[in-house]
Amino acid sequence: MEKLLEVDRLTKIFYQGSLLSRIKIMAVDDVSFHIEPGEIFALAGESGCGKTTIAKIILDFEEATSGRIIYKGEDRESVKDDKVWFTEDVQAVFQDPFETFNPLRRVDRYFFEAAHNFELAKKRKEVVKLIEENLNAVGLSYDEFYGKYPSEFSGGQLQRVSVARSLLTDPKLLIADEPVSMVDASLRMSIVNLFKKLREQFGMSVLYITHDLATAYYVSDRIAIMFRGHIVEMGPVEQVLMEPKHPYTQLLKDSIPKADPNQRWSEDIELAELEQEEYQKKGCRFAGRCPQATELCKEEVPANAHVEGVLVKCHKYAGTGNTKLP
Repeated sequence: MEKLLEVDRLTKIFYQGSLLSRIKIMAVDDVSFHIEPGEIFALAGESGCGKTTIAKIILDFEEATSGRIIYKGEDRESVKDDKVWFTEDVQAVFQDPFETFNPLRRVDRYFFEAAHNFELAKKRKEVVKLIEENLNAVGLSYDEFYGKYPSEFSGGQLQRVSVARSLLTDPKLLIADEPVSMVDASLRMSIVNLFKKLREQFGMSVLYITHDLATAYYVSDRIAIMFRGHIVEMGPVEQVLMEPKHPYTQLLKDSIPKADPNQRWSEDIELAELEQEEYQKKGCRFAGRCPQATELCKEEVPANAHVEGVLVKCHKYAGTGNTKLP
């Protein structure tokens, strides 16, 4: 099986408190997954589950405690001196587009600087043409973009501008970290549809990081559900979200509100905040909330089981499959 990006047994440990009373937090705990060329892979879970930390490690914004990032079969650490090898091919779009750009700086300056730094074109006319092509790819024109400051765009427009900037280097992988959470509900599907269009038009892979299972189901091919640093279930999105096997995935699915024509849905579901106690549990970190938990769950971390094409980290499936990743 061809793999564009592989995350191999990634672990990240943070420490809180003083030297005398330090608390060890396993923000990412032995996580492995891969992304195939032209695939949209979703990493989903509630706030504080470790998904953004994984994105930062992939982008080299954060250093892993252990584990490897392998891109096109090459270990990133072995070629770390050649930054262009990775930064041209892997680009990112972040949660808040208004934090991406300096409010006192014209947005087009970022595009011209990127073209210069990566030597994408020699003449200004060629650079303008390149910028225009990428703006058109996200549904914007050069005229409505040139000379403007971030405040002159709507949130949805500025997120599209952010995506267009990431396309300048013709990346093979786009890391989208909660890209629609700060955008009005009416514009979310337009951004999500944009990722599908980029995959179809350019063959680009997308790592789609979200807590929104509805958009994850709509846009992704495969999905990994995270809880307190662990991947607890992973596989084809249809199987994982329509027939969830892990109790946590079942809980997330049940938390999605059902359509009610007589009631107006005025706000997003607020998922639980990070709880230090769950990160420090000896056994399964979901045992304290799981209605199916046993004493074994409280004492021993479950192994990965491979059940009907889906990876499940749960004692309930012990002995029913192997540990091969889907």
